Amino acid sequence: MERRFEIRKRKILHQAQIKPQVFKGMLKRLEQFAQPFVSSLARREQKQHVQTYIAGLLSDLKRKNVESIAYRHDQDRRGLQRFIGSVPWFHQPLLEELARQIGSELGQDDGVIVMDPSGHKKCGNDSVGVQYQWLGKVDNGQVGVYMGYASGKEHALVDSRLYLA
Repeated sequence: MERRFEIRKRKILHQAQIKPQVFKGMLKRLEQFAQPFVSSLARREQKQHVQTYIAGLLSDLKRKNVESIAYRHDQDRRGLQRFIGSVPWFHQPLLEELARQIGSELGQDDGVIVMDPSGHKKCGNDSVGVQYQWLGKVDNGQVGVYMGYASGKEHALVDSRLYLA
């Protein structure tokens, strides 16, 4: 690698270091952020499972699958698997709450909605929607459509959908 790129990389990595103060109170802030989303779930078991699932995703587990997360929290995996895979729950109130929070916190007169269709290369056919797509060349992959909000204040991902042809 050229010296100028190595210098730039070192500078970027130095700027990317997170100061310990950022983590102070982080779990409490996460709980406050998640509260409106959790409260939109109908059943007590769902509310418990979502807290377990979020904690597992943020943990140091090497594999962030339902089984590993359940075992980390000394739970039977079947309840968490049902919550993630087969129990009906409605995502629309969660997306509406996210959009409300983004509008409330980041909304500005100069704000714009940004749409981005992006392809993701996939090997095999085990993921939903995998088929030959144009990904710089025709290859096996998925295409997602992402909606973001950007203003002079900040930017955030608002919604995403998997494109199924």
